[in-house]
Amino acid sequence: MAHTAADRAVVLGGSMAGLLAARVLADTYAEVLLVDRDRLVDVSGPRRGVPHGRHAHGLVARGQQILEEHFPGLTDDLAAAGAPPDDFGHACHWYFNGRRIAPADTGLISVPAGRPVLEEQVRRRVQQLPNVRFLEEHDILGLSTTADRTRVTGARIQPRHAGGEPRELEADLVVDTTGRGSRTPVWLAELGYRAPEEERVEIDLAYTTRHYRLDHDPLGDAQAIIPAATPEHPRGGLFYRLPGDGDIYELSLTGILGDHAPTDPEGFEAFMRSLPIPHLYDAVADAEPVDDPVKFRYPASVWRRYERLTRFPDGLLVMGDAVASFNPVYAQGMTVAALESLALRRHLAAPRGRKPAAYFKDVAAAIKAPWELAAGSDLGYPGVLGRRTLKVRMANAYVARLQAAAEHDPELSNAFIRVAGLIDPPQALMRPRLMLRVLRASRAARRTGPATTAPRRQPQAAAAPH
Repeated sequence: MAHTAADRAVVLGGSMAGLLAARVLADTYAEVLLVDRDRLVDVSGPRRGVPHGRHAHGLVARGQQILEEHFPGLTDDLAAAGAPPDDFGHACHWYFNGRRIAPADTGLISVPAGRPVLEEQVRRRVQQLPNVRFLEEHDILGLSTTADRTRVTGARIQPRHAGGEPRELEADLVVDTTGRGSRTPVWLAELGYRAPEEERVEIDLAYTTRHYRLDHDPLGDAQAIIPAATPEHPRGGLFYRLPGDGDIYELSLTGILGDHAPTDPEGFEAFMRSLPIPHLYDAVADAEPVDDPVKFRYPASVWRRYERLTRFPDGLLVMGDAVASFNPVYAQGMTVAALESLALRRHLAAPRGRKPAAYFKDVAAAIKAPWELAAGSDLGYPGVLGRRTLKVRMANAYVARLQAAAEHDPELSNAFIRVAGLIDPPQALMRPRLMLRVLRASRAARRTGPATTAPRRQPQAAAAPH
């Protein structure tokens, strides 16, 4: 069946945001074309277009809920692929300043799938939609518009193989999901529009990752051991078993403001040993490395404030990291893209004639709480530049006390996990009963003296519940 332009939506970028956009658009448009420079079909493992895909990834609770809503049965598919779900309050062993927060029954599902496995399962689901087609290995050259440049009418693309000729894809709607390197600000300027303002938080973060083969399971009942970075201990890490690989484990070390784990084995090991808990070093001390450490740098969190523009062409929307790109240590990126997919669905269901401004307003509302959580936390590090309002300073001081109190209080653990999982807003941590529990714990700590970091223990003991 031939489709007219009014029947077609074009998605630029095969990222998780692009896949989610295609899923939502498929309910409205007769044809959805998803364009990406990479090969997508039947691809397993990290993609060139997702450089962070080789490093630790997490899908927080709200993201899992939305993905399951879009793709019923996805959690079961991930379990079959080697990523069995568990409760977030037990599966992830979180340590803050050397202290593990208490296990808690949260009712929230943690799926231990890295980015490549999760993306592959979602991509398969989208590929099965009868009205979605992938245009792989195509460069995106730009946008097509009406003569007066008030409406985007499609996109110009070119196959990456030798001799490939540029062509135009006509579309009723174009959605840019090309990530942090999005060209939409440049395209807007070329069309005579203002580029969006940017909010930036310069963090100079890096992940350095290495994989190991183990002949035993050092995790016990855990999916992952996570000594989270804090202003007191700004080096962090994440250790978990790769889905479906049985004896292969991934270890990512994180450092901020230029303090990055080296890629030489000796420097990588020394950085690992400097963490406030010994469990990651103990887990891999006798393991067989299967590769050399690899580094991924992330210079800044960026929010492009499209909702503040007074002029924007019809027929174009932007989604995912192309709007807001978050410090990846908070594992919010894929979930914020999922939240934006709900905003896109509402936009498409609105009466005909709704403008991009309304969509961008909804997207900004979805971004606001995660951004405040991530950017506010980053401002807790003295070297991160930015305005530290009284609200930010008080929130960071309070959350640090809550994390310390959560070592012996499952209710506080549950509250923290729900906020970190984007289930509850950050202000939920300020509920009177929670503040009272934090206050009582702080008073008790002052009476007994300062807490110390966790003693050295064997990894299996580290994985055991309190």
